[in-house]
Amino acid sequence: MPQIFNVYCDESCHLLNDGQKVMTLGAVWCPAEATRRLSLVVRRLKVEDGLGRRFESKWTKVSPAKAAFYTALVDMFFSEPCLRFRGLLVSDKTKLDHITYGQTHDDWYYKMYYRLLQPILCPGSQYRVYLDIKDTRSAAKVRKLRDVLANANYDFDHSMIQRVQTVRSHDVELLQLADLFIGAIAYRNRGFHGNSGKEAVVERVIARSGKSLVRSTILGEPKFNLFVWTAQQPSQDLP
Repeated sequence: MPQIFNVYCDESCHLLNDGQKVMTLGAVWCPAEATRRLSLVVRRLKVEDGLGRRFESKWTKVSPAKAAFYTALVDMFFSEPCLRFRGLLVSDKTKLDHITYGQTHDDWYYKMYYRLLQPILCPGSQYRVYLDIKDTRSAAKVRKLRDVLANANYDFDHSMIQRVQTVRSHDVELLQLADLFIGAIAYRNRGFHGNSGKEAVVERVIARSGKSLVRSTILGEPKFNLFVWTAQQPSQDLP
């Protein structure tokens, strides 16, 4: 039987004119059969830290007082062999030139999601992709992303990409983990300082991954994979 993987995706600063140069996309994935166990592990960490099992762990909540909990989350990820992460960093959106490439910002956005997810996908396995609900356009984004992935993988009967759907991050621990990692990557690349809790998380990710968070890893990096996209690259089109 094909192995089924759950893929949990999040994004930050993906809009064109939001005043932010840095954009991040990220995906945490694992075998579907491990999802419940891993979610319970995260909930246990929350309870042990006095936060309550329904606490939503996310980058914007990282503070000096909660640094121990969030670094424990990072350690949990790196201690679980079946958990993996891939991130995509756009370091400067102000350099985008959609007119030259004959595309809209939405076109480019889906190309970036393709760049994020395609290296994760393996023929013979099946995938269920979950995205955090961001805005009223979520339903249209889901349909478009599924079409992009299906067409690129000749998966016209959706046997490989079984589903792409939105969920509320408050209810999904592993999606919250994706939010934490893309937040750490963005913080590092924006050169921010002053929040010792966030700095502790960034330093723990760097230490456990052995990655700088400012450069691409090798494509085959299995545990903590990062692709840094720049507007100067010669080809951004799908194959």
